[in-house]
Amino acid sequence: MKISKIVEIPYHEKDQLKKFDFKKKVKKQNRLLMPLIWLLSFPEVFKRKTQITKVNMEPLKKEPYLLLCNHNAFFDFKVATKAIFPRRATYIVAIDGFINREGIMREVGCFGKRKFIQDRYLISQIKRSLFDLKHICMIYPEARYSHVGTTSIMPESLGKLVKLLNVPVATLITSGNHLSQPVWNLQKRNVQTEAKMTYLLSKEDIAAMSFQDINNKINEAFVYDDYRWQQTNQIQIKEPFRAEGLEHVLYQCPHCLAEGKMTTKNDEIKCENCEKKWTLTQTGFLETNDGKLEFNHIPDWYEWQRHQVKKAIEEGTYHFAHDVNINVLQSSEGFYQIGKGKLIHNLEGFKVEGKSEDDFFTLKKEPLENYSVHVEYNYFGRGHGISFSDLKNTYYMFSNDKSYLVTKVHFAVEELYKSLVNVDK
Repeated sequence: MKISKIVEIPYHEKDQLKKFDFKKKVKKQNRLLMPLIWLLSFPEVFKRKTQITKVNMEPLKKEPYLLLCNHNAFFDFKVATKAIFPRRATYIVAIDGFINREGIMREVGCFGKRKFIQDRYLISQIKRSLFDLKHICMIYPEARYSHVGTTSIMPESLGKLVKLLNVPVATLITSGNHLSQPVWNLQKRNVQTEAKMTYLLSKEDIAAMSFQDINNKINEAFVYDDYRWQQTNQIQIKEPFRAEGLEHVLYQCPHCLAEGKMTTKNDEIKCENCEKKWTLTQTGFLETNDGKLEFNHIPDWYEWQRHQVKKAIEEGTYHFAHDVNINVLQSSEGFYQIGKGKLIHNLEGFKVEGKSEDDFFTLKKEPLENYSVHVEYNYFGRGHGISFSDLKNTYYMFSNDKSYLVTKVHFAVEELYKSLVNVDK
């Protein structure tokens, strides 16, 4: 079914839906489809004049390895395809990426996962990719598009995975992909991009390092900031709509502190509460005309909001509640709406109180069950979304209301998790 189509079923029928087969063995990329994959990837890479620099990659010319990539836009996959040419790869893809195209996705080497949960089948699929198929296994450890072109949180288990597999690790870090198609406004912009592919860890390195040392090495490699890169290189984005959608990630006014009152039009972001305005320049800076510029850098504004949420958590005052439409995603068939209800997120984690026909149900997630959470902006007409999963279900809570501050909830999930992990340590 179309992703935009609303299909309602009673909550109790969700377990009768077709299930995604996570055990189905990942395939080699179909050789007959490789020319098509290249044809769909290379033209845009050439159009954007993407420069791909390779650092010490010659030793990995023929052997399988893990390729860890940062994640900013769908264009990431096209750059990666060009970077490894003519090699083939397998890809970990979130279950929503299979909707209406599971057959072709499996033929091009994709295998599925539910986001931000431990998956008992994942390691066996990666091992098959590397040791049986002899493919490169491509992983996007941030597990979602970056909200403002900066590094997203990555799982602590990544170092343990690398240690367990003991195969070489390379990284592919792109710059400019967020600028070309930010997650908060998917209209493409004419931006020249670049990427750096680096042989990061050998088998000998991995054997000699602790998993925490491996994590530190990977985290260092993943430090990036698309807006700083734009500013440093004086890259101009001339599209007039370049600020439209920023209110989804910059939801709190730094002048009057109002939340959910930001609006955008063309190159301007404005607070409806205090009427202060900022302009996003062609080179990626923020400017204002009132003599007081709180932030001239989008990621600084974004992280200030995180600090505001962290402060509320530390003071014990954080609480978020909103009416939502509750959807479930079981397989590549698509979304089913299983009821309406209220999403509550506070210091105790998630609680969703739902109603389906005459049945009432509750969904819960403890703070330590998720180190992060997936959010969507204006998702195929369903509104903004927050999703979390268990081993059998991926739930999406959607709302078209502007006060549904999914970015704020995303901050809270991460900061709650970090605060509790630090307490446990």
